[in-house]
Amino acid sequence: MEKDQTDNPACAAPVRLAFRVAYLGSRFFGSQMQTDKRTVEGEFIATCRRLSLFDDWRQASFLFAGRTDRGVHAIGQVAAFTTAAPERAIHTINTQLPPDCWCTGYARVSPAFHPRYDASSRTYRYYFLEPPSDTTAMNRAASRYIGTHNFTNFARVGDKNPNRRIIESLVRYEGVFLYFEVTAESFLWHQVRSMAAALALVGNGQAPEDSVTQLLEGPAERPLQPAPAEGLILWNTECGISWTPLPERDRSTKFMEHLCCHHALMEKVCRTLKNG
Repeated sequence: MEKDQTDNPACAAPVRLAFRVAYLGSRFFGSQMQTDKRTVEGEFIATCRRLSLFDDWRQASFLFAGRTDRGVHAIGQVAAFTTAAPERAIHTINTQLPPDCWCTGYARVSPAFHPRYDASSRTYRYYFLEPPSDTTAMNRAASRYIGTHNFTNFARVGDKNPNRRIIESLVRYEGVFLYFEVTAESFLWHQVRSMAAALALVGNGQAPEDSVTQLLEGPAERPLQPAPAEGLILWNTECGISWTPLPERDRSTKFMEHLCCHHALMEKVCRTLKNG
């Protein structure tokens, strides 16, 4: 019987794959690869090398759709690379990734696919630790972000264009947690966390609703202090891809369940010590 040659690097044509990536950012020094620190890209590339999916990440055109800061999480990051072993990649990538990073879906894409440049929009959610008192005012203030504005007062701009087009911006509850959700074509460094911080000031009565407009239209000042990173999730990167789901990963599920139990225990311990 003739052997299946579809995953034999010696004879298979290279295939470009995209993966929808989730990660808990607490133990990563951001997503972007660094030589001396643990990052999401670094772990992903190391996994691909262990699986012999590629040797050189540059030759494989390995790319993430965007960068997230230290402590920021994701369920909608997108990674792409070219490999001569696509079936091996699809079936084994989750077995080798660390428990705080996993893939939820995959797709075969065109050889020219670039997850950053082919992304039409990105959506972030920021979850507030303690809901401000006036969430209605926050939502009205959030709507002022919609449209194209200069975000110099909300970000570290550097040599980049400070203008960004916000497609959607709203404040909603999910159970007991209040979140700010914003969609744009692209974002500046610290922009979403600073936008969330401005809304928190409105919700806590420390700034009026039109303070958002004043920051957008006023002269450049020192950027707002961004809200803490642990509340931010890269929710979605829209690349026009129809994802094929990957099975739930037991290793990551158990890791997250253990983490939830640990935090529940520490909350109990802290309350006991406080009230004891």
